[in-house]
Amino acid sequence: MAHKNTVFRQKLTLNVRGTLMNLSKPKIMGVLNLTPDSFYDGGKNNSLKNALRKTEQLLSEGADLLDLGAYSSRPGAEHITEELEFERMIPVIKAIAKEFPGALLSVDTFRSGIAKAAVIEGADLINDISAGSMDPAMFKTIAELKVPYTMMHIRGTPQTMATQTNYTNLIVEITQYFAEKIQALKELGVKDLIIDPGFGFAKTLDQNYELLGKLEHLKILGHPILVGLSRKSMIHKLLETDAEHALNGTTAANTIALMHGATILRVHDVQAAREAVKIVEQVGSSINIL
Repeated sequence: MAHKNTVFRQKLTLNVRGTLMNLSKPKIMGVLNLTPDSFYDGGKNNSLKNALRKTEQLLSEGADLLDLGAYSSRPGAEHITEELEFERMIPVIKAIAKEFPGALLSVDTFRSGIAKAAVIEGADLINDISAGSMDPAMFKTIAELKVPYTMMHIRGTPQTMATQTNYTNLIVEITQYFAEKIQALKELGVKDLIIDPGFGFAKTLDQNYELLGKLEHLKILGHPILVGLSRKSMIHKLLETDAEHALNGTTAANTIALMHGATILRVHDVQAAREAVKIVEQVGSSINIL
């Protein structure tokens, strides 16, 4: 894969509660939405019974970790209170930790209070769409919690980001954004960082594909790259279909991302993502043999 053929070296281990996660082989993060209005599977898993059933499915298909979200971040989504996010999230974390004690749980939240409560109840990683910009206490909280932290590129908020797509140089500006965040976190002692370039967040369709094609440029930052492409509008709008019929396009996009250095795929369809990883790895090993 591309990361074997570059002068840039990514950090390929994460300290997860004292155990090293090896990212030399790409990992699959299964999406568990706990909201009624997510763009693809909103409402399907927002009962405890259904959430546990979906957890079992994702793990049985081979998900390496799960990403739980109780706040919809689709463009224009309703802004909900922290109390409602807590009510949706925390009982599910408790139940999964009890029923599936070996499962690695990432919590998708921009709120430091939710992050802290989630880790106390058993979450292992925090995934922040705002990279600290929507809660100034988040960076300090992550430093205190000592858990891996995924920070995503965004401009504005889910409610305003569609109007903030004017870039002079997309890749340079995203790289600078992360470089500043990484420096601030390192000054607080945070070492286990993951970067997510934020496909679909404050980016036009053309900008999303420019970013996908130049993804390897972000490897200069030296941290694992997570991509969330699964069934997004950048895929189904290009293919003139809808999210329900965007699995084939998602697999194609994930394959390109892997070949350009992605180390974690955040997906709704775990089995399809695992097959993409297997094929890309085989291509990489064949090239090395030659």
